[in-house]
Amino acid sequence: MSRSSLSRRAASAVVITLAVSLLAACGGGGGGGGGASSGPATATATVSASGSAPSGQHNQADVRFAQEMIPHHRQAIDMADLAAKQAASGDVKALAEKIKRAQGPEIETMTAWLKSWGKPVPQGEAGTQRGGPTAQPGMAGGQEMANLRNASGAGFDKMFLAMMIAHHQGAVAMANSEKKDGLYGPAKQLADSIISSQNAEIAQMRGMLGGGTGTGTGSPSATAH
Repeated sequence: MSRSSLSRRAASAVVITLAVSLLAACGGGGGGGGGASSGPATATATVSASGSAPSGQHNQADVRFAQEMIPHHRQAIDMADLAAKQAASGDVKALAEKIKRAQGPEIETMTAWLKSWGKPVPQGEAGTQRGGPTAQPGMAGGQEMANLRNASGAGFDKMFLAMMIAHHQGAVAMANSEKKDGLYGPAKQLADSIISSQNAEIAQMRGMLGGGTGTGTGSPSATAH
């Protein structure tokens, strides 16, 4: 083989080698860079989503729970406000204050959920009273609330306890529905808390009615049940 042929073959080999190297560099730079930016980013997004999603996922049952429980709690607080001035029993007044302390912050919590979900926050108690188109369990009707506002002393105590027992039973039923159908973890935890605390208060109020502690001055120790 002539020297010129060898030189041409060597030159061709160099050109091919350079071309392959350039292609590899482009492919590695583009693919590697793309892999570095897209692969890990996708993995990070997946990890982030899987890590944060469980605490943020919610469904319509969660929305309904918050939208119905907020006005339900507001009515309980309205009833408790009346007890501060009109109740005769110290036990009833103490229980009413306990209800306000518990349910006020719960309203704030559920309001924050609805705002974060872009859902409307219910205002007042309109349309939620017993017999209304969107009545929640245990809600007192307009006439019942009027009767409670006009009552005082031992008569108020008995009426308050009877109405609040029914009110709490309604809240427990709503909380049980949330536990069954809801998805949002914090909402289900709140439902658990409502079931536990309000069932305990139902038992306390029944004892107060049966023992007469809701119809007189009552003893301070009777509130610590």
